[in-house]
Amino acid sequence: MLPMPDFFTSETERLRSEIAIAAARMIAEEGADYGSAKRRAQKQLLGNQKVRGEIMPDNEQIEEEVRIYNQLFFADTQPVRLRHLRQVALKLMQDLQQFNPYITGAVWNGTAGAHSDVHLQLFASSAKEVEIFLLNRNVNFEVGETPHFRNGRDMVETLSMLLPQPGSAPELAHLAIYDEDDLRGSLRSVAGRRAERGDARALLQVMDEDNNSESTDQ
Repeated sequence: MLPMPDFFTSETERLRSEIAIAAARMIAEEGADYGSAKRRAQKQLLGNQKVRGEIMPDNEQIEEEVRIYNQLFFADTQPVRLRHLRQVALKLMQDLQQFNPYITGAVWNGTAGAHSDVHLQLFASSAKEVEIFLLNRNVNFEVGETPHFRNGRDMVETLSMLLPQPGSAPELAHLAIYDEDDLRGSLRSVAGRRAERGDARALLQVMDEDNNSESTDQ
């Protein structure tokens, strides 16, 4: 196959970057999920025309654009919001420690903003066990489904609940419940990148690193 001319390569990179920037704005401003933000950004920029797969940015590129957007427009509020959500997540993980809780999503990777929720992954012997645990503590929840992180096709049960916060509005948390065996191999990370999930100890370490960084900047 002949190599693609430089013109097409640069045009593809430009479109990919524009879609990533537009999607990041929707995520930061509206709390859109990555999938719907990408689709909306593509339609906003290109209408209904079909596009080649390589034009669509991956989640890593969009995540980086969300970080940039937060730094540009929410530098005064986003770090405070992130710290609060991480404290909420840590408390919940401590309460659910018997189910091997791991944090993932925007609160874990540091891009959480005003519209972000807490996302935990539990690794338990059964979803019913987690449900009974919550019901015994008078926690109301709604049952849903989310795609399995391994293949995106199989579905796992998700419990969504509001967590009351003293002096402020409640926060929404989602608990995706996986089999205990799913934990094997799920903690591998790519060199130079933060792991996709972390336990309570890892979350505490990230929070300490952020606090030390803020103290150094002051």
